[in-house]
Amino acid sequence: MRFLHTADWQIGTQFGQFTAEEAAHLTEARFETVRRIATLATERNVDAILVAGDVFDQQTVSDTVIRKLFAVLVGFAGPWFMLPGNHDAALAESVWTRAMRLNCVPVNVRLLLEPGVMTLDDARLALLHAPLTQRNTYDDTTEFFDRIETPAELFRIGIAHGSVSGILQEGIDSANPLAPTRAETARLDYLALGDWHGVYEVNPRIWYAGTPEQDRFRANEPGYVLDVTIDAPGDVPAVERVRVGKYRWRDWMPEIAVSSDVDMLRQQLHALDASDVLRIRVTGSAALAEAEALHVAIEEARARVRALRASTSELKVLPTEEDLAALGARSGYLANVVTRLRELQADEATAAAASEALLLLAGFQRDGRNDRNEAGAA
Repeated sequence: MRFLHTADWQIGTQFGQFTAEEAAHLTEARFETVRRIATLATERNVDAILVAGDVFDQQTVSDTVIRKLFAVLVGFAGPWFMLPGNHDAALAESVWTRAMRLNCVPVNVRLLLEPGVMTLDDARLALLHAPLTQRNTYDDTTEFFDRIETPAELFRIGIAHGSVSGILQEGIDSANPLAPTRAETARLDYLALGDWHGVYEVNPRIWYAGTPEQDRFRANEPGYVLDVTIDAPGDVPAVERVRVGKYRWRDWMPEIAVSSDVDMLRQQLHALDASDVLRIRVTGSAALAEAEALHVAIEEARARVRALRASTSELKVLPTEEDLAALGARSGYLANVVTRLRELQADEATAAAASEALLLLAGFQRDGRNDRNEAGAA
């Protein structure tokens, strides 16, 4: 059999760190990516799509978001299996019960709201499913897999949402523990997991698919679905990573020490485009002209990328003699201002403000010169 394994769509995620315009694009991208998954499944003629939890980011998403999510599944007419995770647990009253009341769940979408096993005869599939019925549990929800009997001729696939014990200690999304030996003890051909937001191979039969559309600044291989093929029950799965994500989130922390660092960073910024989401924190020190050029490069990049968060408060601005000459600040009142700002840069409490003030001063002087030149030309 052949199926797509995906998870952690987090539909309804709030991107509070971005502007409203940026957040709207990032929100829409999640629906676009689900639409691409449906198209991919049709193109590859898979038997099913397994969604291993956290389809929705929270229980309180709007009715419109619920309807919109199920509407974009239309691109794949085969069976979708959706498992509740910790963000959208199968509570007595949940996003899933609301979806059913709205009557918007397509007939080919199977909601796995209770622990058990479901069979799909056409694909010779026995799907052992362990949904989360509360946000956090301290018991292994897949433990009962070991006791479930299924016909030998069926592929024995598990689906669950949680953290494999002893594997993912850093930044796990929930407290729901899963045994790393579950595929072996439950005689599974494959165990499809959700919760970790990047592709991760626990062993050849246990995989995390990760989120198909990146939603945070973490380089752990997000943006994929897994195309899984198993030739016969008992065979080791063949797993292919297929990129479907629209945006790449980049987290840069460059340190400026010499002029070539500025040139290199400007080139890197120039290479970004509308598929990038960037967070950049610049540290180190630079001459005033170089710091100005870097500021311009960041603002130009802001116009090209989908979203950008930038901080240059830790970059110390050190005017050179050439900078002072360009400012007209070698003597007089302006020179005294520059000297005072440079003194303030030595104090950690005022360094960031002093560097920003130097950049503003340079901008004011440059704009003033341009205005005078234009007036003279007129």
